[in-house]
Amino acid sequence: MTKELWINLPVEDLTRSKEFFAKLGFTFHPRHLNSEDAAGLVIGDKNFMVMLFPASTFKKFTGNEIADTKNGTEVLLSIDAESKEEVDEMIQKASEAGGTIFSKPQGQGWMYGAGFTDLDGHRWNVLYMDSSKMPEV
Repeated sequence: MTKELWINLPVEDLTRSKEFFAKLGFTFHPRHLNSEDAAGLVIGDKNFMVMLFPASTFKKFTGNEIADTKNGTEVLLSIDAESKEEVDEMIQKASEAGGTIFSKPQGQGWMYGAGFTDLDGHRWNVLYMDSSKMPEV
């Protein structure tokens, strides 16, 4: 059975991407700390891994062209926040670090969220979900 899942993203400048995500408060897997070939973002309590690879390396893995994030979205990565304030804080940090906000913080009943693009145009949602107010299915 599958034990783990890694999301792999191409980046133009690995050093700049690592700096961007560090400003957002992400930590990096120790295996890749001094690597110029990869960086592993560690996300959440379960240590979910998002791998960042230079675009040339990513193309070798996939054998395919990289999606143009200026003209389309290849994936929407959503991360869980513990509060509305954490959503606001993450969006503020993303903006200050050079990201672009594509969806300002807003609430829809039991859910509150916002979205930003990183330096390479990958889209990220930051969501707080109040399960006590979640509609029953």
